[in-house]
Order: sequence, then C-alpha cells, then structure tokens
Amino acid sequence: MIVVAAGSGSRLGRPEPKAFAPLRDRIVLEHALAGVAGMRTPVEVVVVAPESHLAAARAAAPGATVVPGGPTRQDSVARGLAALSAPVRIVLVHDAARALTPSALFDRVVEAVREHGEGVVPGLAVADSLKRVAPDGAIDGTVDRTGLAAAQTPQGFPRGVLERAYAAAERVETDDAALVAAIGHPVRLVPGEALAFKITTPVDLSRATEILGGAQRTGVGVDAHALEPGTPLWLGGVPWPDAPAGLAGHSDGDVACHALVDALLSAAGLGDIGSRFGTEDPRYAGASGATFVREAVALLAGEGWRVLGASVEVIANAPRIGPRRAEIEAVLSALVGAPVTVSGTTSDGLGLTGEGRGVAAVATALLARA
Repeated sequence: MIVVAAGSGSRLGRPEPKAFAPLRDRIVLEHALAGVAGMRTPVEVVVVAPESHLAAARAAAPGATVVPGGPTRQDSVARGLAALSAPVRIVLVHDAARALTPSALFDRVVEAVREHGEGVVPGLAVADSLKRVAPDGAIDGTVDRTGLAAAQTPQGFPRGVLERAYAAAERVETDDAALVAAIGHPVRLVPGEALAFKITTPVDLSRATEILGGAQRTGVGVDAHALEPGTPLWLGGVPWPDAPAGLAGHSDGDVACHALVDALLSAAGLGDIGSRFGTEDPRYAGASGATFVREAVALLAGEGWRVLGASVEVIANAPRIGPRRAEIEAVLSALVGAPVTVSGTTSDGLGLTGEGRGVAAVATALLARA
C-alpha cells in the first residue's frame, strides 16, 4: 500500500501540506490511515511525505515506512513503489486526501485484482451534466455521460504491471491507471464509495469535518436461513439444544447475529457481512454468530465508532424468543458493549418463516463517533 501524502495542497489555502492539515481530532493523513488499518487483508504501508514533514508522517504512521516525495505525484509514487518489500505482489496506491475512504473499498480493490489479475480503479457514475466549453466561455455542447465514471483511489495493480508502467512512462499522467493503460494492460472499474471524496478545497475540508462530527449514525440489517434437520440451532448467540432443526449456512446460520452484524457495518459505512466475512473465506466455515459480532465491533472501533445500542427482532414460528429474551439480550449486549433489545414475532403463516421452513431476523444499530 502506497499512501501518497506529498502534495502541497495549495487550493486548500492552509500553511501546512494538505495531508497534514487538522481534521477534527487528527490530521488528514491519520484519518486516511485509519481506513487502511481496518482492512481484512494484511498490508504493508509506505507513506510518501514532503521532506519538511517526514517526522510528522512517522508520528502519524507508526510501523509504516516513510519516504520523501518527488517533484510530481508520479515521482512520489515511484519512490513509494521502490520502498515496498520484495514479497508484495499486489500494490494499492491511495491519495491521503481521500481521508474518509471506508476500509471495505480497499478490500474490494484487492479482491478484484486477485480475481482478474488486472488493474482496478474504484469509481462513481457521473451524476452532473457535463458541458464542453470553448476558450471564450461559451458552451460548445453537452457531453454524453453514459459510460463515464469519476475515478477514485485506492487504485490497485499486480506489482509487476505497475513497475513496468512506471519504467515505460514517457509523460506525466493524471493517475496510475492511465500509466498502466498506456502499456496496453487492462484496467477495470469497481464500485466506489461516496465517502472516498478528495479533500481539495476548504469546502471539502468542511464537509469532511461535518461528516466526522456527526453525532449518530443508524444502520439496518436483515438475514434469513432455511431450517435444516439434524443441525444444531444457534440463535441470538445462544444454543437451542431441544430444537429439532438448526439453520443451514456456511457458518452456524445464526440469523439474529448476522442481521446485527449487517446493521453495525451499514451504520459505519463498512459494507456488509458478505463483503467482510464471505463464504469464500475458509476461516469462517462453521464460525459462530458471536465471532462475526465481535469482529464487526472491532472493525467499528478501528474506524472510530462506538455502539450506542441495537435492536433485533426474530421472525419465526419456533423457537419462541420470550422465555429466553433476557438471556439473549445479555449475550448480545456483552458482545457489542451496549444495550441490545430482542423481540420475536411470526409472519402469520406467510413465506419461509410462516411456513416453518426457516427463520429470519431484522436488526437496527445506533452508532456514535468514539
């Protein structure tokens, strides 16, 4: 991972380089590194900083390699690339100015590079109308925005491809994807994130400050699994040894815990249980619902969130939640470190749950900045 923090940021209008501007309780670079720290993928970090701020960069990025930047962004990335250790096979290049980029986006890019062996750029569809403007300011036409996307970072590449692109570079390009495309290597787009906007102007900095200062965030999660005879039933983080059937799934199928995890992750903008703990990951085969809740809470803490409270409603004909409500609430509350209320209902004979073929759950979560 190369985190580029060497730009002057003249348009921000501050005395210090942009990555070292204060953003609430930390500097911009520290917020950017918090997103990196929340990744599921183990990562080696190289920070490229201005010569004048190498000590500040080392203080903000303990454990990372810090190298001085060059006269252009392209030179800075080249220096960061040279500082990576030999075992690194996938390289992500990220602008520190995109300080609120969620960890889920970093992991999404890594997974796409692994799957396709190509360059990967996150991006958002262009929403504004685009106009072609003549030198005198007159509008010369409207650009068809179909198929256009606004590129973000991190941009990811197989290391060998990025090194060849930099070795062959004959001119300065706007981003690393352009250099890779220039040598004929394919680059694909994956969905970006609205929070990955770039802090360039004072308005951007104010927007980031307002987002970080938001008192509370809410999220919703839903999960459902079919009943499977002969399988142990886990629901709400507790076993139900007298149940005739458990819940089918890659893990223990605990829909109450899974819905709670989705609510927590969605509130923090960190994706969902599938993107974080997918079925392709053998570490989570047969894992308990409690495991997912603990890991989700740890991810939230890494992103600066704490749980204020949550609610889970189980939808099923059986088992009845009422007799064990207090027990389940105690278990889930201990897992998230905040009050969790639990309730149960039926779906009046309708659908998977009403016909007794499965169990579903809906959860909500309320978070605040730590």
